[in-house]
Amino acid sequence: MNSLRRHPWRRPRRSPLGFTLVELIVTLVLFGLMAATLVVFLRPAVDSWLAVRTRAALASDADHALRRMLRDVRAAVPNSIRSPGAQCFELVPTGGGGRYREADDFVTTGSAAVDPQAATSQFDVYNTLTPLPAVGDWLVVDNQNPGDVYSGVNRSAITALATPAAAHGRHRLSINPLQFPLGYDGGRFNWVADSQKAVFYVCSGASSVLNGNGDAPGVLYRLKNYGFNAGAPPSCPATAGADVLATGVRSCRFLYNANQGATQQSGFLSLQIELTRNNETASLVLGAHVSNVP
Repeated sequence: MNSLRRHPWRRPRRSPLGFTLVELIVTLVLFGLMAATLVVFLRPAVDSWLAVRTRAALASDADHALRRMLRDVRAAVPNSIRSPGAQCFELVPTGGGGRYREADDFVTTGSAAVDPQAATSQFDVYNTLTPLPAVGDWLVVDNQNPGDVYSGVNRSAITALATPAAAHGRHRLSINPLQFPLGYDGGRFNWVADSQKAVFYVCSGASSVLNGNGDAPGVLYRLKNYGFNAGAPPSCPATAGADVLATGVRSCRFLYNANQGATQQSGFLSLQIELTRNNETASLVLGAHVSNVP
């Protein structure tokens, strides 16, 4: 009889890395399960963190834009705010102001005072101007009506800045001859930088219709250095060359009431802006009290 030939036992073939095929398959399956678990449980947490980060960035951008507007409003020439609609408003920001000499000093000769009966070309300033105006900047006095500063009836260009004797004041301003408003006894003036003159804030293209990335299409602009328009604007102006303050604007609303209180001295401006990016939205509202005392 032929004896049964017995085959020697063979170990499972291993890969060059030292793993069997079965071990590789089991490892891949386990990794797949772990990846699926991470996606199911961690994806919502990651999405939530990204949403919070986006909303925080939107709130910061909206706050920056509103505070930039508020800074100009608080420094504006009294009664200079003009609003043709809820999407824009115009004003004249000042660089500073002070008090001028209203009468000659009869004790110490050499003073320069405003002549209430004739055009004035030079006067002393009592307080320190910080910052100092430059030649070509604009002096504004007693702006009772919004149209005055724009038409120029109470505005004149600064032609020189000097330092008088200490007894007379801190500065001596020379201007193109200007008849100061008759009857005004406040003794105060503002100066406006010629580099920006009047300023328009314009909200353009705001809409709740979002693009493919979930961003709103509107833009908030700050338009400056276009001069002084004597006539009240009938509508929001074009924004060519304007500075961009905020993008992704979904809506905005600017409402000005020149007589919020019992007198014209207490105006109020409501500023509202809503930004949307990546389908996340932040909305801020800011109220600004406006002092209209020249």
